[in-house]
Formats: sequence, C-alpha cells, structure tokens
Amino acid sequence: MIGYYLLMNPREADLRRVDLNLLVAFDALMSERSVTRAARQLNIGQSAMSSTLARLRKLLDDPVLVRSGRELVATPFAESVAKQVREVLGTVESILARRVDFDPATATRTFTVIASDYSSLTFFTPLLSRLAAEAPGVRLKIASPAGDYVERLRRNQVDVVVMPREVFTDFKSFPHQFLFSDRFVCAVDENNPAVGETITLEQFSSLPYLATSCGHEVSPAEAQLDQFGITRNTEVTTAFGLAPILLSGTRMIALIHERLAHTMAHQTSLRLLEPPMPLRPINQLMLWNAHAETDPAHQWLRHRLMAMAAELDHTQPELEPTRPGADRDHEAAAPAPLADVG
Repeated sequence: MIGYYLLMNPREADLRRVDLNLLVAFDALMSERSVTRAARQLNIGQSAMSSTLARLRKLLDDPVLVRSGRELVATPFAESVAKQVREVLGTVESILARRVDFDPATATRTFTVIASDYSSLTFFTPLLSRLAAEAPGVRLKIASPAGDYVERLRRNQVDVVVMPREVFTDFKSFPHQFLFSDRFVCAVDENNPAVGETITLEQFSSLPYLATSCGHEVSPAEAQLDQFGITRNTEVTTAFGLAPILLSGTRMIALIHERLAHTMAHQTSLRLLEPPMPLRPINQLMLWNAHAETDPAHQWLRHRLMAMAAELDHTQPELEPTRPGADRDHEAAAPAPLADVG
C-alpha cells in the first residue's frame, strides 16, 4: 500500500511530493477520533479538516477513520502507524526546539499543564505571581486530569503533568522528578462540639464523614482507609480541593492534605488533628514526555517548578503536635516505595 510504503520506507519515498502537514492532521485525528475535535485542536474549520482527511486517505491508501455506529474508529493500519507518526513529529519538535534559545524575560510561550485542584491551589497559585515578574510573556494553561491524561502525555499534547505517584502508577514510563510530599490530617470545624484536641478511631468511624475523590480515581486517602478496613459514616463526597470549604460550619470530619489546609486557612474555620490511624504521605511528581527533554523552554519550566517546590518546602508550617516518631523531612526526601502504597 502507498501509506505503508511511505511510512515504513521514508528513504525511498519522494517526500518532495508529500505535504508533511498531513502527518500533523493524522496525529490530531488519531488523538481525537473526531473530525470536529481534530479541527478544533488544529484551529481550522471542520470543512477544511474533512478535506484534509480526504487527502490523507488518498496519500495513505487507507480510510484512516471509519464510522462504527455514532463513533469513528481507526483502521488497523492507522492504529499500527499512529505511534510512529507521533514519534516522528516529536523528533521534529525537539530538533526545532534545540535551535531556539529561551529567555524567560522576553519569551512568549504557553505551557499546557495537567494538575489537580489541590496542586493548582497549593503549588501553582504561588508560582503564578513569580512568573508574572520573571516571565511576563509566559502563560500556563492548567487543566484538571481527565481519564486520558496519560495518553495525552504519551502523545506529547501536554508539557507537564503534576500528579501523586500513588495515582500515576505508570510514572516509570515517562521522565519524571519528585517535587514534594504532603501528609493527611484530620479536619473538623473549629466549633465542632463532638471533637476535642484529639480524635479516636471510634469517633472517626462514627462521626459524619466527608469523603474525597480524585476525579475518576479513588483518592489516596480513601484508598488507604479501605486498605485498613476502616468504616466511615459518609454523608458527602467531593473533590478534595473543596473539602476544607464544605467542612466549615458542619459536624463532619474529613482527611485533607496539610498543605491545602494551611493554604485555605483564611477561607475556612477548621481545626486540624492528628489522624487516629497511620497514613502514608502522598508524593507529588512532575512528569513530561521524552521529546521535550532538550527543549530549552521546557527545561526552564521544569527547573522553575523544582525551585518552587523547594521554596514551599522551606516555608511550609507544621501541624502541632506532630505525629510521634514522624520525620517529615525524611519522608519528603525519600518517599515510601510504590509497593507500600495502595
């Protein structure tokens, strides 16, 4: 087939007669499995995208996408070469990136980041004020993790993903760097009459409980409680970024991130207590695609995120009293092995 000949024998194919922008369109179509969404990704009209798909079909001698019910599905051939096309495009992007110096003070660049609301509030919010002064032309487009965040990273459609290692279990497949650790604390409204200065496991299980979710994933806190077999009197389930606000003024109890509790202290009226069970911390990772490894702009972004993590670690207040025997600095510097995490 023409398509197989072109993609598998590039030295013999006459590239002068091929519009290589069609490979960009092919990658978008394979990513979105939709002409409309692929057009939106490439900032072109739907009719133009339809014409491009027709040209692709002629070039590759393959339908590429075919209708199955109400959806478009990729042909076996398209599936077989999709990874190769993405690698080719990533290589081209890396080559071009090496030839451009990056000066944050004058550069104009938008980075796409996938991060939870927790990371956005505790980590990226303080970073934005630094970037406004250091790199006024740099923009961050922060999106919440959806079910396809791993695939988007694999396709180099995002610059950085910041996620807990305990959630992003496939982290070893990508270049990554440890950013910081955070622990879970019990939180109640400051006027909750049912809880004193400490809380027992019996109280924890009997009091109204606010459970936290992590998008489509089970949150690390809830996963650990399930592992322990600890029952909860769950009344509300919410995204963990909203938990501190929803707790205020109620009789509920919740497990929340210590950094988040301190970050939102001015918006809430909470008391923080040591949990009555031993909970492992979460360990936030920064992950990126290997094709961005040598991009000067991407290197700058990664170094800036590392510097921000170190700065926040230095200024992070601690809950008093701390858990007996806990060494939080050691936990942050040497996270618990993944095998120890639910």
